[in-house]
Amino acid sequence: MIQAYVLVQTDAGSAPQVAATANGLTGVTRAHDVTGPYDVIVTVEATDVESLGREVVSGIQRINGVTRTITCSIVS
Repeated sequence: MIQAYVLVQTDAGSAPQVAATANGLTGVTRAHDVTGPYDVIVTVEATDVESLGREVVSGIQRINGVTRTITCSIVS
């Protein structure tokens, strides 16, 4: 099992909607709109790196309002 944090930047005002949509995606264990340099932080689980990449690219990055993502794999 691979876990990662996905740091998401969004269009102004769309963070709550992006977080709500992300919470409904396969592999997402939680998504919160936050303050700071990123607008939403998503925690994702996948069986392998390839699946993780698909979840980010085909899922999170396609949410309306998402402008940029950075994926940080958890190493513990």
